[in-house]
Amino acid sequence: MFSATLRGRLTLLALMAAGIAPAAQAQKLTGAGATFPNPIYSKWFDAYNKKTGIQINYQSIGSGGGIRQFTEGTVDFGATDGPMNESQLTAVNGNVVHIPTVLGAVVVTYNLPSIGSTQLRLDGTTLVDIFMGRITKWNDKRIASLNPGVTLPNIDLIVVHRSDGSGTTYVFTDFLNKYSREWKDKVGYATSVNWPVGLGGKGNEGVTQQVKQVEGAVGYVELIYAVSNNLPYMLLKNAAGNFVAPSLESASAAAASATVAGNSPPAAASAGGGAGGPNEGPVATEYVPYGESPLAGSRLERLRAMASMLEAQQFKGRIRVESYVGDFCYDFDICGYPERLCVAN
Repeated sequence: MFSATLRGRLTLLALMAAGIAPAAQAQKLTGAGATFPNPIYSKWFDAYNKKTGIQINYQSIGSGGGIRQFTEGTVDFGATDGPMNESQLTAVNGNVVHIPTVLGAVVVTYNLPSIGSTQLRLDGTTLVDIFMGRITKWNDKRIASLNPGVTLPNIDLIVVHRSDGSGTTYVFTDFLNKYSREWKDKVGYATSVNWPVGLGGKGNEGVTQQVKQVEGAVGYVELIYAVSNNLPYMLLKNAAGNFVAPSLESASAAAASATVAGNSPPAAASAGGGAGGPNEGPVATEYVPYGESPLAGSRLERLRAMASMLEAQQFKGRIRVESYVGDFCYDFDICGYPERLCVAN
């Protein structure tokens, strides 16, 4: 059930070596950031607490908020769907490492009771037209041509987008960027953009609730938010021209084509770019930066605690994506894409 709306950057968790408040023997870690991975992080952190007694408090406030709090040194780690940009790296003097933690799918979800459980299809160009405000009715011929045999209602199409800084937005707008020069020039891709149209919702939770409450609404969220709220989601055409069914297999196929250059985060590869295998679904992912500066005392204990938590969730070394489908993953339709985690004493 891993629908693929887009394939984007690996999301990260961040742990900063400098500016961390003292804590006796690292019995507590604090973090903030992306709402995208919050369901699986919540389970990981709860399981780790029961195993070790170390409490990890994570605030699901959006990638932008996570980067800001990480930079200000008010949290031990932050999570973002898109890697920190050059200016953000400069703000922390480069003392951060991006570590992939999980893979997940961003889906386009909608509220159309009149078509029942029918799963609609879209391509990238039509999706751009929707979010540019050029398509304003659900029975528009551009949507209808992609969904023959479906009786689409003549009601307003209401766009819902994120109102906060969001890695999910980063991934989604990066996908739209691949299909339209106009979108690239006028809107672009970032954690926060000036949307041409639409209503704003805070977090994946906020967008989900807006879509759920407003008939005719369409928005973008991480898959688990649509699934847990019984909302349908689109099948998007991938680069090979196929409408790929949501599955762990399609997400894993997308992850397999990600590339890593040196210490850089895996490169983005959306449904609109790259080779695009026939069964590849577009995906978004999660990273974690942590500080590289010299560590001592409680800071080192905190870093060790974070490394231990990641290792406990099978993040030691590089493993095949398809092998990381244990209980933590199946529960949330998420598969892992770990990177090497090295912690020097």
